[in-house]
Amino acid sequence: MSANAEAFDAWIRSTFVELNTALEELYFAQDDRAAVEGVGDDLKAQILEEGRAFVRALQLEGNTDEGFDRAFDLLGDLGLYMAALRRHELTNPAREQKSPHEEASALGLHIGASLGVVPRFATAHLATHNAARDGRQKSFTSLVDEFLFLDYNTRGIFAYKRAADALMRISPLGISHPVAETLFDDARRALEDVAAFNDVLFAEIDIDRFFYSVRPYYKPYRVGRHEYRGANAGDFSGINEIDLLLGLCRGNDPYYSQLLVDKMLFMMPADQASLRDCLRRQSFLDQFLDCLETSGSAPWLRRNATAFLSVCEAHGRAAAQHHDQLVSRFIEGPSKALEGRHLAQVTASGPPLPVLLAALETLRDLRLAAPRDDIASRHREIARLRAAVGPA
Repeated sequence: MSANAEAFDAWIRSTFVELNTALEELYFAQDDRAAVEGVGDDLKAQILEEGRAFVRALQLEGNTDEGFDRAFDLLGDLGLYMAALRRHELTNPAREQKSPHEEASALGLHIGASLGVVPRFATAHLATHNAARDGRQKSFTSLVDEFLFLDYNTRGIFAYKRAADALMRISPLGISHPVAETLFDDARRALEDVAAFNDVLFAEIDIDRFFYSVRPYYKPYRVGRHEYRGANAGDFSGINEIDLLLGLCRGNDPYYSQLLVDKMLFMMPADQASLRDCLRRQSFLDQFLDCLETSGSAPWLRRNATAFLSVCEAHGRAAAQHHDQLVSRFIEGPSKALEGRHLAQVTASGPPLPVLLAALETLRDLRLAAPRDDIASRHREIARLRAAVGPA
């Protein structure tokens, strides 16, 4: 890492965190906790100017060719800085045609284009690729609730990755292989870990602190002229690999394929390649249904299909838990107390809250294989397979 990049990273891990934390304490002490304009202007100016000095030096250096890991890490530092400017209303895409932070935009566009990712911070920067130093990873603040969110979110992501890895290993073996049952069981246990991690997070994190002091850093902001949505916990390929391999979601469903296109560049390049590979595979659900015609009474079919259905159930439970706990309790509920002027920009993904909630409900119900005729649910197919193999 160059001296300029190292200096910027050191500032992101120290003074940057201290200034954001001080501002969050000021905001949270107000009657209207969502009102940030005109509060702590001296602290905001310090973030803006100190960060700009580091960014200007890096832009002039123009050195983003030190290897993917280092360039991606630098993009994360830059993205955290720009996200903080957005959080503190030092930029706002609703009132701008282009970002007023030209040096930061230029550096972000340079790195993002060279790596094939969005030119802003993404989930990986604060989760799977967030290197700790002396036991502490990068963050926006030093608030306990932010670290709860980061740590358990990261645990959940890795559990999803374990499930996806187990399912991917079935493809070259085939669904009739004796070891497929073991791999389905591995995937189910990993998904049960997702739910267990979520249970701890939802029990321990403070709802108001999450809503007012953690989530605002994930808002959309402009890089150059383009507005990029906020980072989302689902911006990794593992969860979509599970959707596609199980067959609960399909690449030829316009709703779901649009979701994949929208998130592709928010994922690591290796994740993008893995997801594209899954889109070319026949799902396990469709394979099992095909086998009902020729192997309906075979012992392997009942055994492996039963294990497969258990994975589907675990995936659906985790999806329902996420929606009914995190979305409803930690986003929808607190939003009802907001003044109208704050509602327009409450979502990290950009659209108004009712639009976002409807989209998330659709995704939850696809993963649940819910009995809905207005979406591409696999409810009938799952029921057919379950009836064919009998009770577990």
